[in-house]
Amino acid sequence: MELMEWLAERGCSVVFKADGERGQGHRWMVIVSGGALGSEGFFRTDLSSVEACLDATLEYLASRQISPFT
Repeated sequence: MELMEWLAERGCSVVFKADGERGQGHRWMVIVSGGALGSEGFFRTDLSSVEACLDATLEYLASRQISPFT
């Protein structure tokens, strides 16, 4: 939740979704767009756990030199 709030404060739209109809495989989804990512910035991942989605989101932000830890 803290990461979502941090991104929203920087103008990003953030969706974190759990989809029980998907089964165990890729039940979790994160989408981040706009704001600090720029007009062309868009990130989406579908993974099997909350932790994996969070890790992937943080890796993406680091690759764009955007960090909530500065």
